[in-house]
Amino acid sequence: MKPLLLARQLSYGVASRPRLSNFDLQLQRGDRLGLLGVNGAGKSTLMQVLAGILAPSDGEVRILGQRLDQAGPTLRRHIGYLPQRVPIYPELTVRENMDWAGRLRGLKGQPLRTAAEGALQQVELGAFSRRLAGRLSAGMEQRLGLAQAIMHQPDILILDEPTAGLDPLQTEQVRDLLRNLSADTSVILATHLLDDVQQLCNRVILLDEGRKTAEHEVTPDIDLLQYFRQQAHSQAVGTTA
Repeated sequence: MKPLLLARQLSYGVASRPRLSNFDLQLQRGDRLGLLGVNGAGKSTLMQVLAGILAPSDGEVRILGQRLDQAGPTLRRHIGYLPQRVPIYPELTVRENMDWAGRLRGLKGQPLRTAAEGALQQVELGAFSRRLAGRLSAGMEQRLGLAQAIMHQPDILILDEPTAGLDPLQTEQVRDLLRNLSADTSVILATHLLDDVQQLCNRVILLDEGRKTAEHEVTPDIDLLQYFRQQAHSQAVGTTA
């Protein structure tokens, strides 16, 4: 089966200090992929390259077989992206922020109104459409960012640390929203929390200094912490041998 997203030998940054090095990735329709790593591991850089925001120094990204860097806006509409810092204007209302995001994605008129209203209902913000975004809680801001990312019904949803900085209740609310996405939506989720991966993903990749160091399926019986400790130990032994 042809992958929905294919990344080959992605690199970013200067040779003396790369932020991403020779990274390969395949994403099938319906995959829920976790990118796990400490701060500075390269997760955000990788997500910006996959979303087409940064151009790789080397390698390529393909969506449905077409190169992302050679494609027009139509291909990019297959992607929804939520950066770590939610892109909202605090002086605008929730609905005005949705309209702004929708126009960036080529929506206008009735299709824009329908998409905005539907996405706000999906993230349970419909009752807050007239509230200023600057008066939202951290959890509500995150839900607004998610609504912006899904309003055009993308095939691929790229989320950078969607639960970072949230309290336990807000974290669980965001996780519930992600669990209820369409089964056909493929998700790439960057996090440093094992719980995010274990609850939301079917596959996980570990990054360290911009490199893929391990990859594994996520199943209910796997102890990811123990697995990654074993991987780190094996690599340390191999380095000193």
